[in-house]
Amino acid sequence: MVSLSVSFLAAAYLAASALASPVAAPAPTPAPEPELVKRATSCTFSGSAGAASASKSQASCATIVLSSVAVPSGTTLDLSKLADGTSVIFEGTTTWGYEEWAGPLLQIEGSGIKVSGASGATLNPDGARWWDGEGSNGGKTKPKFFAAHNLDSSSTITNLHILNTPVQAVSINGANGLTITDMTIDNSAGDSGALGHNTDGFDIGSSSNVVINGAKVYNQDDCVAINSGTSITFENGLCSGGHGLSVGSVGGRSDNTVSGVTFSNSQVTKSDNGIRIKATEGDTGTISGVTYSGITLSSINKYGILIEQNYDGGDLKGSATSGIPITNLKIQNVSGSGAVSSSGYDVVITCGSGACTGWTWSGVTVTGGKKYGSCTNVPSVTACS
Repeated sequence: MVSLSVSFLAAAYLAASALASPVAAPAPTPAPEPELVKRATSCTFSGSAGAASASKSQASCATIVLSSVAVPSGTTLDLSKLADGTSVIFEGTTTWGYEEWAGPLLQIEGSGIKVSGASGATLNPDGARWWDGEGSNGGKTKPKFFAAHNLDSSSTITNLHILNTPVQAVSINGANGLTITDMTIDNSAGDSGALGHNTDGFDIGSSSNVVINGAKVYNQDDCVAINSGTSITFENGLCSGGHGLSVGSVGGRSDNTVSGVTFSNSQVTKSDNGIRIKATEGDTGTISGVTYSGITLSSINKYGILIEQNYDGGDLKGSATSGIPITNLKIQNVSGSGAVSSSGYDVVITCGSGACTGWTWSGVTVTGGKKYGSCTNVPSVTACS
């Protein structure tokens, strides 16, 4: 009989125990917390390299100060990738080099964006270098100025002074929750020799919940043109030298719905038109719930109030059709005694059959011009005069 030592038996027992009880796997290492990207509190850009540097760094700065930036020719000052809540401040005079191209010269997009002009700041593209009397219809290729697109979540633009845009000044598209306060668009120099053309103040499309308050527009085309959108307000404004307060033209676009629009407490002077609603002949869409209230007209050349469903590239050129009904229109408290030139017309309405309904018309005085003899389907609450 073989005798085993005590030490050998103990070692064997421990080995067997180890095999019977597997060692627990090590605990997994937790994934590291994602590192937060820290944005600089404030970044200042200036001079001829300022535009490129600001564009490159835009997502890294909580506040962007553009101090007398000189944007090179053929270049957009591109702030379309701003982080949410970024503030953009213009200081001094921002300029752009000359080149014939489509633009835009300035583009700003984002959520909760705060754009402002410091005291005395001017955005000056020096549009007279492009002006040739043809606007966007021919001649030199002219860049549009400011694409204020996809601004939402209570974005604001405050106290910008824009001087001499080549053609259209401010395009608002895809906005939802944008307020513009105390903006001045001064293209009055374009009156000389009738060289400024298609210098629209505000062109608005496919946007909601937009408020423009206290704007002053001196130009040679629509002060404001709402081509599509809902819940849009233009208030406490001054329009001089252009085509007045316009809805449209509506029709022939991808979005042809205008609703819940208010123009209030504003002045239109030295303009071709005072109030104008344009629905294009033969197209479809809707114009509903538009209000003009507290509008003062003076020195109107062509039409005090023009509402037409026969717009065809120009006013009153086609036959009024019913594809774009104008419903629930309110025109009230419009002051324009002696406002229209003797060669112009006070009130012109051309509606398609059954296409102008639910109108309210009160406290409207527009005189000085002629009576238009070809009005059609005028709602009973008003009359051509």
